[in-house]
Order: sequence, then C-alpha cells, then structure tokens
Amino acid sequence: MASSMATMRERLSQAPWGLWWIQGYRLTRIELRRNLFSWRAAWIYFLAFVPTFILLIHLVVDRHSGNSISEDTSILAGIVQLYYIRLGVFFGCLGIFSRLIRGEMIERSIHFYLLSPVRRELQLLAKFAAGSIAAILLFASAILANFVLVYVGFGAAGSDYIFNGPGLGQMESYLAIIVLACLGYGAVFLLLSMMFRNPTPAAMLVLGWEAINPILPSLLQKLSVASYLRHLMPVQVGAEGIFALLTVKTEPVPAWQATLGLMALIAVVLFYSCLRIRKLEIRYTTD
Repeated sequence: MASSMATMRERLSQAPWGLWWIQGYRLTRIELRRNLFSWRAAWIYFLAFVPTFILLIHLVVDRHSGNSISEDTSILAGIVQLYYIRLGVFFGCLGIFSRLIRGEMIERSIHFYLLSPVRRELQLLAKFAAGSIAAILLFASAILANFVLVYVGFGAAGSDYIFNGPGLGQMESYLAIIVLACLGYGAVFLLLSMMFRNPTPAAMLVLGWEAINPILPSLLQKLSVASYLRHLMPVQVGAEGIFALLTVKTEPVPAWQATLGLMALIAVVLFYSCLRIRKLEIRYTTD
C-alpha cells in the first residue's frame, strides 16, 4: 500500500501540469467563443431571457405596493424553480453541451481534436469548462436581471427588502442554484452526447425522470439533479391541487449536504465521461 501511494505521488509530481493548464486554457477559450458568440446560440439566449421580458412588462404595466412584495417574491421563486430548473436551464444545457461532442461529429470536425497531441480527457474537461462558463454567464445574468426587475418597482420598500431584509441572501441562493444546475445538467448531457448518436431521446427520458421525481420515494428522489437543487431554494413553492396529493415530501437536507451530494454526482459523471472518451471512435460512414 505504501509503495503504491509513493508511485502515485511520483507520477503526479512528474506530470506536465503547466503544459496541461496551457492546453486546457486555450481549448476552453476556443470552445467558449464557439458556444457563446454564435448565431446558433440565439435560441438559448431566448430561453434565458424570456422571463426577463415578461417581468419588464409587469414592471411597466402593473402597480407595485409594499404589500405585494411577498407575492412577487413567491413569483420569482416559482420562475426559478418551475421554469429555469425544469425547462430553461435543462434545454439550454442540452443545446450547449450536446453540440460539444455530437455536434462536431455531425460537422465532421472532431477528428482534428482527437488527432492533436492533447490528452482526450483534457479535451473533454476543456469542453465541459467552456460549456459551463457559457451556460452560467447566460442564465446567471438572466437571474440577476429578473431579481432587479422584481424589486425595483417597489422603490424604497424594495431597496429595504434587499439590503436590510432577506433579499441579498435569496439572490445568492438563486445564483448558486443556477450554477449547480448548469454544472449538473451539463455533465449529464456531455456524457449522453458520447453515448448516443442522437442524445435528444435520452434527454427526454431524463426530463421525464426529473418531472416525476417529486412523486417518487425519498431514496429514488436523490437520483436527480433537481432533487438536490430543491433543498437549496430559499423560498419554497408548494404544489397545488392534484399535484399536492402526488408529491412525496422529503426531510429537509442542509444546504452543504445537498451541494456536496450534487458535486459528487457531477464528479462521478465526469470521471465516467473521461473513461468513455478514451475509447471514442469516429466512423463518419455511420455517424
């Protein structure tokens, strides 16, 4: 055991970390430009900012009184929990991350990466980093804009709620949820893009699993990205009607446990993805 640990430390010390950092940094910059500043990403911008447009109309048309701050706070929580987590971030990450591998196979350009003198695991992690940065920048910017539009109409009451009340804490929680959602769904869709020729049907199965997750037993609810994010919500949005009868309530989980659980899930998925990309073969006659 001691000899194996010494061998591992020796290999790690001899690894070309500086070279890997430079290669990963440059690959990430290339992929980031392709994902964030491209006309093909226009529909992802729409997914991110369509609630912002609706809230802007609400700000202009409706009157805001101090008594309705709690109502608008619940609306903002519903937008994050029911739209962004369930739909916006989900499909946005599907569009971003599925294009990183499968999109280049369709365009017949990924072999340039695979034939370059760069480790495949490093290429995968650089693509994941670029996709994550792009998704986080888009959706976090949308969340910040939504937060401002919800409370700016209340004037001094809104400012007091943000700076002297729970407002800032809620905003930090929403941003953390969006970051973890982008990382979690991004890792899943990056793996699916290597496993399936068309990752969309598999993504629809994941969407179905996420949709029925609240009615599953507590143990199965843990096998979901949204289940971890639900414990991080600063304002809970309860189910109503028939959905309230079907929802199985789980015991509250501390935020740090939910965060560590989701990070562990992301690490496992990325580790398996690194193993998969080692054996990735390109056959343009069939792909």
